[in-house]
Amino acid sequence: MVAVRRIGAENSATRALILDATEGLIREEGYAAVSTRRVAAKAGLKPSLVHYYFPTTDDLLVSLSRRGAEESDQMIARALEAEDPIRELWKFFTDSSRTAMALEFMALANHRKAIRTHMAEHCEAMRAREVEILSRLIGEKLAGPDGCPPAGLSLMLAGIGRALVMEGGLGVSAGHDDARKFVEDWLDRLSPRP
Repeated sequence: MVAVRRIGAENSATRALILDATEGLIREEGYAAVSTRRVAAKAGLKPSLVHYYFPTTDDLLVSLSRRGAEESDQMIARALEAEDPIRELWKFFTDSSRTAMALEFMALANHRKAIRTHMAEHCEAMRAREVEILSRLIGEKLAGPDGCPPAGLSLMLAGIGRALVMEGGLGVSAGHDDARKFVEDWLDRLSPRP
């Protein structure tokens, strides 16, 4: 795990402002637009203050990735505590509100090892939590020749959800309604609605 070197307080309003400015730059212009000077200008700060909180650009980007991961974790926790957790998890996987940032960070992970490492660790931890919950919810219902173990179910829901969201972001919709209906019918068989 890559340690985030930070000098300024983690709960500082200035630190949050810097992260917000970084996210804004990424949303508006893509991850390649992020530099200490650009972030500082967007936040109305001096570049040295950005370095005070984030000594390197990787520290800044990993911190932003961690913040996004924490938000995703909270959304998943709420989904898994809902009355119908499997369908809420499916809603999470097909939620397009995080698409732009997710795509930027996937591209960024190809170029920055620290980001790739953090994202991989977070995905593994998230998958383990989903598998634990799905195992408790469905258990043996998935056994048999047509069954799918909880880890496979988690991956399939996430993969199909990501494909729907990413293609939808490009304006592609061929097969989307059929895929959604298939998944939702399958979920109805696995776990009838409450």
